[in-house]
Amino acid sequence: MSKLQPDTLIKNPHGCHVVSSVEIPADAAQVWAVVGNFAGFDRFIPALSHIEMTGEGVSSLRKKHFKDGNIVVEQLNSRDDQALNMTWTTIYNTLGVANLWAAMQVESLAEGESRATWTIIAEPASGGEEALPGFKDFVQGFADEAMGNVLKLFV
Repeated sequence: MSKLQPDTLIKNPHGCHVVSSVEIPADAAQVWAVVGNFAGFDRFIPALSHIEMTGEGVSSLRKKHFKDGNIVVEQLNSRDDQALNMTWTTIYNTLGVANLWAAMQVESLAEGESRATWTIIAEPASGGEEALPGFKDFVQGFADEAMGNVLKLFV
């Protein structure tokens, strides 16, 4: 009798929780067209050289190629074009991240105004608790720069 049981390497992270949010002078649908494009993050993350997609919609994979040679592979977990939100999980990377879950959402604030919010929960691949403060600073800085670039696309 086999002792093999269903298992997975994908686990929900518990390391650091980062939120980056920007208010944008554009309606929510216009902002969602940018930040809700799972294949289009290279539009606001200049460190990316290109993105390769496998599949479409929920469960599709994106392979983000960074200009410095790093690679990140992520799976789209959920997407709601009415609620303007999506979530994804990192399944492979060369950036030193053990587990990462992220969400992007856009909400309408007023006519011609919206807020885009990127939430990231991640754990460093090594260093344990001692590595968390520096790792959190890295992830927060990365998200803040990207969201600042989203804002620049609309002003």
